[in-house]
Amino acid sequence: MGQAIARAAGGVIHRRNRRGEIEVLLIHRPKQRDWTFPKGKREPGETDEACALREVEEETGLRCRLESELPSVSYLTRKGRPKRVRYWLMTPLGGVAEARNEVDAVRWVTVDRAPAVLSYERDLVLLEGLLEPAR
Repeated sequence: MGQAIARAAGGVIHRRNRRGEIEVLLIHRPKQRDWTFPKGKREPGETDEACALREVEEETGLRCRLESELPSVSYLTRKGRPKRVRYWLMTPLGGVAEARNEVDAVRWVTVDRAPAVLSYERDLVLLEGLLEPAR
C-alpha cells in the first residue's frame, strides 16, 4: 500500500501596482533556499480553505479573501512523500506584507518577472491560473 498523501493549502496573493501591472507575493524560505507561494500543512479538522488563509497570514502577515481556486499541485517532498497542495487566488484585506515564521523574505513581483524568481516549475501553473480569468 502507498504512503498517505500529505495535504496542504496555500494562496497566490495578487494586487495591481501603480502602473496597473499584476503583482504576486512570493516568499523565501531559508531552510529550503527557495522562492515560492505561501502554503502549509492542514491541521486536524481544518478545511483546505481555512488552512490556506491561516498559512498565508502566518507566513506573510496578510489577511486575505479567497477568490477562485487555482489548479492543485502534486509532487514528492524532499523525503519522497507524495504531497498535494490546493491553492486559491487571494486578495489582501489587511495587514502588512512581511516575513514571518519559517519565511525570511517576501517580495511583490510582477507576473511577467515571477517565472524568473520562482524556484519550482510546478508553480508556473499557478501563474497561468491567475492570468486565465484576465484573458
